[in-house]
Amino acid sequence: MTCDLTRRSLALGAGALILAPGAGRAAARLGDDGLYVQDWYEESFLDLPEDFAAATAAGKGFALQWSQRGCPLCKRLHTEYFADPAIESYVRDHFSVVHLDIFGAREVTGFDGVAQSEKALAGHYAVRATPTFQFFAARDGKIAEVARLPGLLPKPEFLAMFRYVEAGAYQSAGFEAWLAAQKAP
Repeated sequence: MTCDLTRRSLALGAGALILAPGAGRAAARLGDDGLYVQDWYEESFLDLPEDFAAATAAGKGFALQWSQRGCPLCKRLHTEYFADPAIESYVRDHFSVVHLDIFGAREVTGFDGVAQSEKALAGHYAVRATPTFQFFAARDGKIAEVARLPGLLPKPEFLAMFRYVEAGAYQSAGFEAWLAAQKAP
C-alpha cells in the first residue's frame, strides 16, 4: 500500500481515511460568504489541474459549480435538488465538484496555469448565470470543458446531465439528442 502525500491529503487529514464514500450525508449550509455549499464539495486549494488530477485518481468526473450571493436558483439547487437523495448521492459518488463564486476574488489557477480571480476566470469561461456547472475531461492531451449546465433543468433532466457526462456520451452526441434517445422506447 502506498500513500501519496499531496496538499489535498494533508489538508483532509486522518478524517479522510475514516469516511466511506456516501457516508454521513449532510444538508446544505449557507457559508459566511453568503453562498450555499455542500459539505461534500471539494476542499480545494483552487489549483484546477491539481483538483482534476485528484478527481481522476479517485475515478470521478470533475465539475466546477458557479454561484453568487443572493441567487435564488442557487438556493433551490442546494435546498431542493441536493436534498433529493437520488440526485445528491449520484453527483456526490460520481463527481468531484469545486465551488466557485462568479464575482469572487479568490485566486484560482486555471487549466492553462494562469492564476486569476474567480471573477476573471468566470469571464474567461463566459459564465454569466448561476448556478452553472462546467464539466471537464481530458481530450487530446488537454483538459477541456465537455459539457455545461447553466441554470436549473427539471430534476430528472438535471440528473440526466450528470449521467450523460459520467457515461462520456458527450463524445458522440449532444445532450438533447442523447436525452431524447434515452427516453425513446
